[in-house]
Amino acid sequence: MGLQTWNSVRALDFVTSLDDVDPTRLAVTGASGGGTQTFLIAAIDPRLAVAFPAVMVSTAMQGGCTCENSSLLRVGTGNIEFAALFAPKPLGMTAADDWTREMTAKGYPELEEHYRRHGALDNLMMISQIRFPHNYNQVSRLAMYAWLNHHLELNQPEPITESDYDRQTAEQLTVFDDQHPRPAGGPDFERALLRWWDADAQLQMAALRPRDAESLRAYRHVVGNAIDVLIGRSLPDGGDVEYEQTDKVDEGAYLRMVGLLRNKPAGEELPIEFLFPKSWESSVAIWVDSQGKAGLYGEDGKLRGEVQRLLDNGVSVVGVDLLMQGEFLADGESAEPTRKVGNPREAAAYTFGYSSSLFAQRVHDILSTVAFVRSHEYQPKQVAVIGLGEAGPLVAAARAQARDAINVAVVDTRGFRFADVDDIHGANFLPGGAKYDDLLGMLAVSAGDRLFLAGETADSASLVRDAYAAAGANDALQLDASEPESRSAAAIDWLLKQFAR
Repeated sequence: MGLQTWNSVRALDFVTSLDDVDPTRLAVTGASGGGTQTFLIAAIDPRLAVAFPAVMVSTAMQGGCTCENSSLLRVGTGNIEFAALFAPKPLGMTAADDWTREMTAKGYPELEEHYRRHGALDNLMMISQIRFPHNYNQVSRLAMYAWLNHHLELNQPEPITESDYDRQTAEQLTVFDDQHPRPAGGPDFERALLRWWDADAQLQMAALRPRDAESLRAYRHVVGNAIDVLIGRSLPDGGDVEYEQTDKVDEGAYLRMVGLLRNKPAGEELPIEFLFPKSWESSVAIWVDSQGKAGLYGEDGKLRGEVQRLLDNGVSVVGVDLLMQGEFLADGESAEPTRKVGNPREAAAYTFGYSSSLFAQRVHDILSTVAFVRSHEYQPKQVAVIGLGEAGPLVAAARAQARDAINVAVVDTRGFRFADVDDIHGANFLPGGAKYDDLLGMLAVSAGDRLFLAGETADSASLVRDAYAAAGANDALQLDASEPESRSAAAIDWLLKQFAR
């Protein structure tokens, strides 16, 4: 879909380069998949004066082909809003006996209101011909001719009619011949194209690598904005997150409180547990674990030694069940997502073009937790987020989005890279996650904030080290080289020193 849209841009580049073309009077039209390409190019290219997407603008089915879908494209939006991006320019449409049949009542009234607010209602039109199936038939074409005639000021007499024509032979219609051979194609060409596309992107990323304060700002602008899109949410407003307590137990030296955390605008609810020491020293550690809030405890049901150490030092500890963890699961249910679309041409875009990945949604849950803790009436002086083991990548992504709301982070990557995820249904699949320097890019954009980084070597973490050097914050990065079994203890030792500052 991205490649086809780029081809549309380049087609406009070519057309506008011709001497006999008026670049102020350019129109685009297409039906079905061509309708998708019409409203997408109309949304992003300001050179177009008129658009006429046929039988595709709808609140129902959004596109049945992989060429009409792209991961992240329609999360929280859809074709009606894409078409609306062309306002106040002239936009004509058709509907038929297909997924567009309800446009008169669903979608078009909203577009009318949108154009009315622009003071351009005369620039919007829809022909609904639901007696015909999915088509770009003569009735629809005649409507398009009249629309272009008027808005491009072609001054053709109306009604415009179509002339008879002689159908050309295959030889007459063929562009490629001995003098103009057909370009390469097929699966091998596609693989080569994708390799080139990736190599080109990597060259651009290498040129962005932070070297000083100025290049770090440029890196954050490109990569930080990209991560915003990949995760799809930043830190929510504290007032949008509320807590309902369901139980409170006095455990002697600390209080244990459990309840539900709600992100009201998002309609999300998280089981959460707070461990609050009676001698609180104004610091909070959010413990992110692959087992959810159960990760606060060992197999014996007692608090993990690391959690107990934090409490003993006056640090409040928070555990939370992220989506598909803990209380989200029935007994014996797997935390791995199993939902698939009923399409034999399975592609990530069919699911993640419309819904955030599980990884992204879990990051959203961490951000909701951080926002609540940050806005709590007790006003903690320092907030840390701890991600050991499998939770490390989630914390890295949340840190990139939470900015300075997280004072201190502990991230054990275990060498994880999004590029190594080979299953689009895996819990750590993130569309586009590998493109912008992978997991290390997420850590690099927040360079300057205190970070305990385990699971990497000096060489593998060179990008993060360069970013911290560019930020003038070498001392804020602790690159831990301990073995996996001793990392949690080393992390808590370091974290307690940070809280003592």
